[in-house]
Amino acid sequence: MRATTRITTAVAAVAAVLSLSACGALQEASDTAASVADTASTIQVCTDALARTSASFDTGNPEQAVDQAHTAAADLGDLAARAADTTVNEAITALATTLREVTVDDVITRPAQWLELKAQQVATLTSACAS
Repeated sequence: MRATTRITTAVAAVAAVLSLSACGALQEASDTAASVADTASTIQVCTDALARTSASFDTGNPEQAVDQAHTAAADLGDLAARAADTTVNEAITALATTLREVTVDDVITRPAQWLELKAQQVATLTSACAS
């Protein structure tokens, strides 16, 4: 009887160890899948954000340029909310803020400064997406 109890205990211990190992492997696989999904999401968000920032703004028509900038800012705000990567989120948010805050006066009196700031932020976003 004692031998049966020992064998049963040993089998139960082995089964418990195997179960825990399987749980660890499943958790690791789940973590890897989540990481891959986050990376894929980040790539898609970056692609969409960079596509929206590549649109040129017609500084010859300041009202239209401001409208385009504000539309792009709204789109970028939506993308920032989807960004899993904090650095990408911050870069998109900064660019969206710049585009949201542009005024007709900025486009008329300081177009080069405004476009330079936008270009710097696009470069920051590109760098964050490449990391």
